[in-house]
Amino acid sequence: MKNLRLGCIGAGNMGAALLRGIVKSGLMTPGHITASDRNQARRQLMRQQLKIKTSRSNTDAISKADLVILAVKPQILDKVLTGIKDAVPPEALIVSIAAGYPTALIEQLLGGKPRVIRAMPNITATVRMGATALCKGRWARRREMVAARRLFESCGLVEEVEEWLMDSITGLSGTGPMYVFIIIEALSDAGVKVGLGREVSTRLAVQTVLGAAHMVQQTGRHPIYLKDLVTSPGGTAINALYSMEKTGLRAVIMDAVEAATRRSRELGKPVNE
Repeated sequence: MKNLRLGCIGAGNMGAALLRGIVKSGLMTPGHITASDRNQARRQLMRQQLKIKTSRSNTDAISKADLVILAVKPQILDKVLTGIKDAVPPEALIVSIAAGYPTALIEQLLGGKPRVIRAMPNITATVRMGATALCKGRWARRREMVAARRLFESCGLVEEVEEWLMDSITGLSGTGPMYVFIIIEALSDAGVKVGLGREVSTRLAVQTVLGAAHMVQQTGRHPIYLKDLVTSPGGTAINALYSMEKTGLRAVIMDAVEAATRRSRELGKPVNE
């Protein structure tokens, strides 16, 4: 994909994370990437850090692109699509990472038969450990899906799903890093509470979460099995587990995923509904 030209509309947190992952992977040539954003400081940061081109104009960023990434908030995507409609190259692959925004609406606003892929990555793409789900629109062919898969695999794991599942993906893995950041912070605070220094406590918390995740991934074992390896009779882990069950930790996390899923569905509805 090194010879392809990429135009990315939006260089906010998620757009920047994705661009960093793509550039760090070496999948695409920085000189072939142009990002547009209204914020001058963001444009300057992208130029300095990634050596890519930037523009304030969305149409300038995508007018010669083979691949267009829509990395703006779903609330403004209608306006963005209307503004670029006449500038999108007819053969370009359009990839949207806007939460909740359906491919059918993108196709409708662009007109014709645009090749649209909807993606839900997460912020950990910036360190090439992302989790991304993909689904294709009406006019996208298998080869477009293969290209999108290569793009996001440069930043981590990719799963292909039906579009009706994308809001659930948003609630689970799209929002997921936030849940883990909160858990790491809570573990670090707990370490401080029981007498550890902040820096030591945070390092241990991070490594514990990282190690546990790797253990699930590498062994292929169900988390329940691995949990049972730690919870010896009358030990510290089973007492900690009992405390967590009393406070409803599982339900809190499940409710959070459900709330994020519900919000994603709301973002996909027309404003006048």
